[in-house]
Amino acid sequence: MTNTIFEEKVFKNIPEIKYEGESSTNPFAFKYYQAEEIIGGMPMKDHLRFAMSYWHTFTFKGTDPFGLPTMKREWDSLGNPMSIAKGRVVAAFEFMQKLGIEYFCFHDVDVAPEGQTLEETERNLYEIVDLIEEKMNETGIKLLWGTTNAFSHRRFMHGAATSCQASVFARAAAQVKIAMDITKRLGGENYVLWGGREGYETLLNTDTKLELDNFARFLKMVVNYKNEIGFTGQLLIEPKPKEPTKHQYDFDTATVLGFLRNYGLEKEFKMNIEANHATLAGHTFQHELNMARINGALGSIDANQGDLLLGWDTDQFPTNIYDAVMAMYEVLKQGGIAPGGLNFDAKVRRASFEPEDLFFAYIAGMDTFAKGLRVAYRLIEDRILEDFIEKRYESYSNGIGKDIIDGKVGLSDLYQYALKHDDFKLASGRQEMLESIVNSYIFQTK
Repeated sequence: MTNTIFEEKVFKNIPEIKYEGESSTNPFAFKYYQAEEIIGGMPMKDHLRFAMSYWHTFTFKGTDPFGLPTMKREWDSLGNPMSIAKGRVVAAFEFMQKLGIEYFCFHDVDVAPEGQTLEETERNLYEIVDLIEEKMNETGIKLLWGTTNAFSHRRFMHGAATSCQASVFARAAAQVKIAMDITKRLGGENYVLWGGREGYETLLNTDTKLELDNFARFLKMVVNYKNEIGFTGQLLIEPKPKEPTKHQYDFDTATVLGFLRNYGLEKEFKMNIEANHATLAGHTFQHELNMARINGALGSIDANQGDLLLGWDTDQFPTNIYDAVMAMYEVLKQGGIAPGGLNFDAKVRRASFEPEDLFFAYIAGMDTFAKGLRVAYRLIEDRILEDFIEKRYESYSNGIGKDIIDGKVGLSDLYQYALKHDDFKLASGRQEMLESIVNSYIFQTK
């Protein structure tokens, strides 16, 4: 089947990307990512579980809110939409093999063109899924997660699960059913609910109570269907502010956790945290990861970064080493990210239009998180932050602090205590010192 799509390799002029070490000047080589390097008793690749985002890597054409496409890929010249879709599959698996990436993620409309009807759309999907399954069996590459695009089409202008039109709610549910069926068939380890239009623009025309209730009803249907088909993967929700509505119902981790707890769904879903969404919500990447982790809800990561000078989701490849260190610190504190992973929900810049740029971008992102993993592991191993934090909060390990933790005192008891104790013995938080120590670990070469 695949030999009729391309007569030769798509990326024939690009070598297999190998580890050469930090002294290498070869742009087609890893400087820090060494897949089989053992860190904490586990190969680096199993800590990171890198995944390719099918949409940004193989369907993005260089558009932005102010510009037309700048990229024409080799598969775009294959003629009709189904041939193009098949060409993408072949190119995607060649790309992942050359980079040593073992997972991928997709939306339904990424892999196959929408038809005139739902029936035609489903038929297109399964024809492409046959080819994807063939390539998965051939290469050993696995599916990290699947999802559906219930936000781009005009039918979703008022939302999907929160639409004012019941027929749109039904169409979104049908798309999720199909995408979950495909995810299960392909052995996907997670399924993501990505609520691109689940929010509102104005209260002048919005019944927020009904929309929130319907959103919960939709999620309960997802849980029920998961059980019905025997899907054993993890269900994930991706918090996302300002994309595109002013008031997203899934604004950040804390908002989603409150929503899930309100509707009794907190045991069914974990978070897929995206770095760029964290900063758009006014948080750091580490904050969102930390809030998810301490609530037992950190499921997977979309590894990217945004431009802090722009107010929209730029989805850039992650190159901020400090953010990568602190992200991997949270992952290691949790004991790992599996069955989730690090999906590069990132796209090359509009002017980076050549095929080589896709490889340079992934190399940069993979090296950044590999270095971040190494540094984070050393920080934890040396208990740099843990010992300081433990000392800072030691007043809660004995005396009145322990009574507070143990629930042995109330306001009246604390009032009596405060009358007799005016010496608070405050100590510096030493923020600058700790930042300097973290920097010193980053600057170390090994």
